[in-house]
Amino acid sequence: MPFKLGTKTIQLDTPFTHNDIQYPANWIGLASEEDKEAIGLVWEADPVRADDRYYWDGDINNPKALEDKEESDQDGNPLYVKVLGVVDGEPAMVDSDKRLVTKGLKSNFIAQIKTTAGSILAQTDWMVIRKAERNVDIPASVATYRASVVAKSEELETAIESVTTVEQLIALDLSFPAP
Repeated sequence: MPFKLGTKTIQLDTPFTHNDIQYPANWIGLASEEDKEAIGLVWEADPVRADDRYYWDGDINNPKALEDKEESDQDGNPLYVKVLGVVDGEPAMVDSDKRLVTKGLKSNFIAQIKTTAGSILAQTDWMVIRKAERNVDIPASVATYRASVVAKSEELETAIESVTTVEQLIALDLSFPAP
């Protein structure tokens, strides 16, 4: 935990000099609050890091893009996904016909919602298969729960699509109903 002495940051268990006085590494830990206050030493909390899922480098002033972005080179020419091809009879990476797209937060979160819903539904998929193959009824509670998972997934995807700021996305409750 850092301490401030004027504009200088002092780390715990680090020797320092102030007003031509040298303080040993253990001074901060041994000194009373009055002694620290007397020389102007104050504790400073570590800065709170923004959530890396939404911000680059934990910087609240550097949010990730919400929308997908088709990439271009420095001249504005579209970039394409590279695939293994052949150039002059030799294997080489060549452009495909698919544009290179950097996925935004909305696409990434919707993909996660679909994955989560799929994982939840997978636990009871065998009952759906059993119904289709052998006409064995799916318990009503399971059918109701599966319907609620599908409905919640659709609701969350719509909510994610409708956000216009990272803060709105953060505020969403992206949880699924318990079984």
